[in-house]
Amino acid sequence: MIKGSTEQRSDKMVKFTADELRRIMDLKHNIRNMSVIAHVDHEALINSHVDFSSEVTAALRITDGALVVVDCVEGVCVQTETVLRQALGERIRPVLTVNKMDRCFLELQVEGEEAYQTFQRVIENANVIMATYEDPLLGDVQVYPDKGTVAFSMGLPFIFAFRSCCSASLLRRRCRDCTRRFFGSFVAVRLRSFDDFPFLSDRKLRHFDRKQQRELAGSLAVKIYNICLGELILKVQIRVQKKRSVNPDLLGEVILKVHIQVKKRRSRCLHNVRVSDSFLVADSSKALDNMVKFTADELRRIMDLKHNIRNMSVIAHVDHGKSTLTDSLVAAAGIIAQEVAGDVRMTDTRQDEAERGITIKSTGISLYYEMADEALKNFKGERAGNEYLINLIDSPGHVDFSSEVTAALRITDGALVVVDCVEGVCVQTETVLRQALGERIRPVLTVNKMDRCFLELQVEGEEAYQTFQRVIENANVIMATYEDPLLGDVQVYPEKGTVAFSAGLHGWAFTLTNFAKMYASKFGVDESKMMERLWGENFFDPATKKWTSKNTGSPTCKRGFVQFCYEPIKQIIKTCMNDQKDKLWPMLSKLGVTMKTEEKDLVGKALMKRVMQTWLPASNALLEMMIFHLPSPAKAQKYRVENLYEGPLDDQYANAIRNCDPEGPLMLYVSKMIPASDKGRFFAFGRVFSGKVSTGLKVRIMGPNYVPGQKKDLYVKSVQRTVIWMGKRQESVEDVPCGNTVAMVGLDQFITKNATLTNEKEVDAHPIRAMKFSVSPVVRVAVSCKVASDLPKLVEGLKRLAKSDPMVVCTIEESGEHIVAGAGELHLEICLKDLQEDFMGGAEIVVSDPVVSFRETVLEKSSRTVMSKSPNKHNRLYMEARPLEDGLAEAIDDGRIGPRDDPKVRAKILSEEFGWDKDLAKKIWCFGPETTGPNMVVDMCKGVQYLNEIKDSVVAGFQWASKEGALAEENMRGICFEVCDVVLHADAIHRGGGQVIPTARRVIYASQLTAKPRLLEPVYLVEIQAPEQALGGIYGVLNQKRGHVFEEMQRPGTPLYNIKAYLPVIESFGFSTALRAATSGQAFPQCVFDHWDAMSSDPLEPNSQAGQHVADIRKRKGLKEQMTPLSEFEDKL
Repeated sequence: MIKGSTEQRSDKMVKFTADELRRIMDLKHNIRNMSVIAHVDHEALINSHVDFSSEVTAALRITDGALVVVDCVEGVCVQTETVLRQALGERIRPVLTVNKMDRCFLELQVEGEEAYQTFQRVIENANVIMATYEDPLLGDVQVYPDKGTVAFSMGLPFIFAFRSCCSASLLRRRCRDCTRRFFGSFVAVRLRSFDDFPFLSDRKLRHFDRKQQRELAGSLAVKIYNICLGELILKVQIRVQKKRSVNPDLLGEVILKVHIQVKKRRSRCLHNVRVSDSFLVADSSKALDNMVKFTADELRRIMDLKHNIRNMSVIAHVDHGKSTLTDSLVAAAGIIAQEVAGDVRMTDTRQDEAERGITIKSTGISLYYEMADEALKNFKGERAGNEYLINLIDSPGHVDFSSEVTAALRITDGALVVVDCVEGVCVQTETVLRQALGERIRPVLTVNKMDRCFLELQVEGEEAYQTFQRVIENANVIMATYEDPLLGDVQVYPEKGTVAFSAGLHGWAFTLTNFAKMYASKFGVDESKMMERLWGENFFDPATKKWTSKNTGSPTCKRGFVQFCYEPIKQIIKTCMNDQKDKLWPMLSKLGVTMKTEEKDLVGKALMKRVMQTWLPASNALLEMMIFHLPSPAKAQKYRVENLYEGPLDDQYANAIRNCDPEGPLMLYVSKMIPASDKGRFFAFGRVFSGKVSTGLKVRIMGPNYVPGQKKDLYVKSVQRTVIWMGKRQESVEDVPCGNTVAMVGLDQFITKNATLTNEKEVDAHPIRAMKFSVSPVVRVAVSCKVASDLPKLVEGLKRLAKSDPMVVCTIEESGEHIVAGAGELHLEICLKDLQEDFMGGAEIVVSDPVVSFRETVLEKSSRTVMSKSPNKHNRLYMEARPLEDGLAEAIDDGRIGPRDDPKVRAKILSEEFGWDKDLAKKIWCFGPETTGPNMVVDMCKGVQYLNEIKDSVVAGFQWASKEGALAEENMRGICFEVCDVVLHADAIHRGGGQVIPTARRVIYASQLTAKPRLLEPVYLVEIQAPEQALGGIYGVLNQKRGHVFEEMQRPGTPLYNIKAYLPVIESFGFSTALRAATSGQAFPQCVFDHWDAMSSDPLEPNSQAGQHVADIRKRKGLKEQMTPLSEFEDKL
């Protein structure tokens, strides 16, 4: 046995000699070659960061065993699986240690049974991976505590400075015994006893409770550990400083400043390190102590109660307050303190989201609520008990990220539509509502930012009512336009409880239900009758104590909503803001609102926020509205199955989805891929529509290009781990039943953006329908490496980028350029930032100026039937091109008409809506490009022999040609190619694919060039809000940029105008800057892709504008600048 000891108060180890080592080297049975492997920060010896996995590979090749280290709290992570797979691939036998046990005792202080369940789950997850990759020659490699192959460890034997046994005096003298071993990473140790830290008992900190002080010291400990890792601490000086917060809702900010003197190992030098950390403290000192915690096990239990689940998205125009309002719901579930709700924006998890103040990626969070019996007494739907699970997804509002909204809507059943009460329904509100109703999502509405009416605009009650009514009417117009008969009436009405009025920033909201309960007994009517009186043409005169349907003209006669809802709120807010506490407390006692003693000292906005939160908590109003009026999965899937499932609607899979059957076959749709914390791997995030997905389950993965009966885009793989998404963190669970959202680990190598999952043996299952996006990736840039050696990083980074964003398209041009295409300038900016910082490890890239995608189309039918001969001259194809009818290309884009539709149903739509001949409509061969695009090939031939034999070859030629048109190799759009006649060689060997495919491509190009070809450019719909004096500047800038205004309307009750205009995307670069310069910063544009517009000039004329664009595109793609002439494609008899 090798002997070694550690001297007390020294980091010098007793050395053994080389001779002793050499002697033991001959005893081959007494040698163990082993690696210590783990996920990063789980305390392994080898650097386990994903970027250094080559180090792990090198280590494993020369060892025979592996000690796998797993953090007992974080569990099996992405890199754990990677290193385990590498180890088993090298036939390395593993043993396991569950590390960082000290966290259970010091940090989390969990009870024994809970700790046991956690450890068991960690070991099971590790065993699933080992079973997946095990080798028959290696035998059983799974680990079991009862067989001695699992250890439980604390890899932190010496906890310096902030260990609970260290006294304050020790901190102030040379504490040589507080050393740490130089082995791996570190843990933030939470302190149990604060008596050891008198410096934190400073009189300045009397306002703050012990728990908040512990948070302060704990976060600081992490920083000190980082800097002083393994070094000898000579001296620690700590200074406490407190300053008033600029935020009125927070008492202040505590700053700890630490000066540490460190002696570096193997060096006589002394280093001075200065660290500071700050901690914002809420205005209620007990805020954090009163937070309700729920465990993953509690969530898992409710997941089986499908009638008690609500899957919902929060959707709105940008800056209408989605994330701020969501905070109130998150706070009600106990994840954040109620006092800081509205400031934290819990669902904005990225750093750039916090910096820009907008949501960029949709974020899922599962919330548990227990409703009171009183609140549910009027609930008429099915339920099982009072516990509810809300799977909430906060989605972006900026138009550039609307693909994230599409992905969120696919896996939810209801939507909370947030509208700013002043700005009203905007362009993106309409876009997201249209998307929601297209997915058969039931909406409810909240009129948000109510505080603006009281504090900023100070409008009177009647004027405010008219504003709110107009907002609701505008939303209802959109809902009525896009409503679906199967969904029923989706319009929202305050008197039915489907409209809330909220102030997300201050955390309060109400529905008319709140006030109806208050006044029903006073007027002696039931609540539903009272709700009707609180909206619409219902007036009450306190003088006569009578309700009327019109204003009597009396000064005391006011509308019900104004008198009983708006004015009481206005009065409370005014009293708070004026600090008239002598009037406030009697008013609150009448309302039954009790304030805590420490809250009574607040003033101004902070007082107003606490009073309103206590009286009308946003979470109660919104939760009640969502539970009462949004459908459960069991209800929603009955009418959504037609939109979701591609196969026959009477097979077992459709029935399982329809009934939300947990015992049925697994049907799961992955709507997006979420990067893991180390950016190397991805979680597959989606919704279980039927069956149950569990850790270790083998699933059949059907990608977007999968065709039933074929093996293309089809994989079978095991799910390594199932996870519940919790905003910034994740919780592992054993399985997730239907009706719930889930994230899965281990499938990212086989899913690019989205996919359908089912059980391994369900070979007859059809996939769930692919999502249709409301925007197109029309803005493109070329990216290249600054340093040539970074090219592999760029290629891998682009793959990861394409996976992480539902919309972005990454391609390689024939010239070798790497192209990234996004929905707009901001979308591209975020994508390129992610590419460089997250997916390429900070390697520098060079980005070209943005360019725009065009489309190629035709204006009229080909002037003649064109013919092309095959290379062997034995086959001839005759074809004509014509433009598709108005609206048909859009119908194909929207998915109303597609290749997988029933031909009879498709023929009916084409004949009734677009005037096609019914027989001709049944002869559509294909759509393209990518088999789903807005172009088609139709068979017009009669009595041609062997036609079906060449059909596949003609289709392949068409897919090639429609993806790269004749003008500039841009996608074609809105063209119907008619196969008029075919002359084929009698011998099959002379009419193979090699002869027909290039011929089909040539004849398609020839027919395009003879049908007045045109370029289509993408066009934005621009919505601009500005005061009247800025209108001249707006019109001037739009004229310069080839834009034209088609609507100008003053927003009622405000001096602002709403202007809508069309603007070519190619002219949009720098448009916002030019507009702000021309209007002195008074105009704010919102651009959303709207349609494709034909350029008026002829692209065949080199000097025309369209001809110039064609030349530029061809030059950029590395093609000849001159277009290929028609004679190259058309042959003569």
